[in-house]
Amino acid sequence: MKKIFSYENGIVTLMALTFGVLFFDRLALNYLVPFVAKDLNLNNTQIGLLAGILSLAWAFSSYYTTAWSESKNKNKITFLIAIVIFSVCSFGSGMAIGFGTLFVARLIMGLAEGPVIPLAQVFVERESTPSRLGLNVGILQAVGGALFGSILAPVILIQIAENMGWRTAFYVAGVPGLLLGLIAVFYLKKSTTESRGAKKDTGFALKEIWAYKNIKWGTALACCVFGWWFATIPFITKYFTDVQGMAANDMQKTMGLLGVAMLISSLFFPGISDKIGRKKALYIAVILGIFYPFAVYYLNGSDIHLPAMFFSYAMVGAIPLVAAIVPSEAVPNHLKAKAIGFVTAVAEIIGGVIVPAISGALSDIVHESAFLWVAAVLAVLALFFLSKLEETKGKVFTENAVG
Repeated sequence: MKKIFSYENGIVTLMALTFGVLFFDRLALNYLVPFVAKDLNLNNTQIGLLAGILSLAWAFSSYYTTAWSESKNKNKITFLIAIVIFSVCSFGSGMAIGFGTLFVARLIMGLAEGPVIPLAQVFVERESTPSRLGLNVGILQAVGGALFGSILAPVILIQIAENMGWRTAFYVAGVPGLLLGLIAVFYLKKSTTESRGAKKDTGFALKEIWAYKNIKWGTALACCVFGWWFATIPFITKYFTDVQGMAANDMQKTMGLLGVAMLISSLFFPGISDKIGRKKALYIAVILGIFYPFAVYYLNGSDIHLPAMFFSYAMVGAIPLVAAIVPSEAVPNHLKAKAIGFVTAVAEIIGGVIVPAISGALSDIVHESAFLWVAAVLAVLALFFLSKLEETKGKVFTENAVG
């Protein structure tokens, strides 16, 4: 019983819930796009830009705000202020009167959300038993990106939007973060949040971070994995309803099913990587992901459409590995927070800004399914960059990782 209520489990739970609320807010627009686009007259290019500006702001803030916070030993206050701001920004999205105001709201939200995930991952890494690191980080992604962001969000937000309007859905999305921020004020210990890099601070340390092999190849891999996800997630609900003819209720159930796939894969792949190594787990996830665009496009209307999407969507379970575990194990302790922030930042810019902008434009100009084929190409590229990674097998950093 004592072990169940250990501080390690408490930190994992609190960070997972915070992660969850953040993704609930971030992904809210993706699920509400059919309602928002109709009301505000948004096209695919504008939808891509809205996803892109949040990711761009997120990228900038995830590295620079995290690096500043780590160097100044301000991790706790940075974490708390960021939670409050991104929660308030959800209300701002609900008050949007057009593309411009919605654009500004998503920009500010991205700046606030940027440092939350790198800091949360560092807090969990610090308190994790080494043999549980993959599982604990997987729980963050499972509860955050999957349970809250991909399962609860489409069900709750679409129901609210249909019955009370999409603006109310944004208002509801902003409340839980404020409550979790209040809990974090009292629960987080100084030993959890104190910077490891403050006494050996080297500024933003870009050159130092880039010297490590798994940062170089891992960053490229993260760009592909993030891009695979962000190539599809801003457009998939509109594609299901407008192109494949799904009713709103069926689309909601489909997105919920994909959320379950994300929940399972986000626990399975990081967890199994503690046993078989990070690289082998990633190979399985990426190979499955190559088939996801084909399952969406070619199997529509067939009995295996949903099962095929469910299994091939499992590549999303690679995100916690490429965003947190690989960079964390690639560098010494004083660089961990900055390395996670750096990889996240670059992956957000390439995968979360450039990729959805290109996907949206191609979907407007070439064909509405173009975003699917962008994702397919990125999954294939991910295999190449993965082949260059040095296997860590869950071990801590060694100097051999330099090169």
